[in-house]
Amino acid sequence: MRYVFLALGFFFVALGFIGAFLPVLPTTPFLILAAACFARSSQRLELWLLDHPRFGPLLRDWRLRGAIPRKAKMMALIGTGLGFFLFWFGSNPGPLLALSVAALMLTGLIYVFTRPS
Repeated sequence: MRYVFLALGFFFVALGFIGAFLPVLPTTPFLILAAACFARSSQRLELWLLDHPRFGPLLRDWRLRGAIPRKAKMMALIGTGLGFFLFWFGSNPGPLLALSVAALMLTGLIYVFTRPS
């Protein structure tokens, strides 16, 4: 299982790296998953993530308090709104699909906004 978690950790780091350059793909959630996988497979790689100058403080705050910074919450709100706007006008969905997507997006936003800052 150690090698499975190690491979997953590298996979999530790669997704997080891609997300740093693509606005539609988040970075931090993938790095949180990577840190969790590395915690089960490689202490050295886990510490590398937790000590990273840019992402380390976010990962440590999440691990200690389940905290999401206020700026990240605002970015989630803007990104979700933009995503729904593009979905609505780009695909002209039916009412059931539009409500389902809106409910899913709102569920995610509620989770994000109920975390401490």
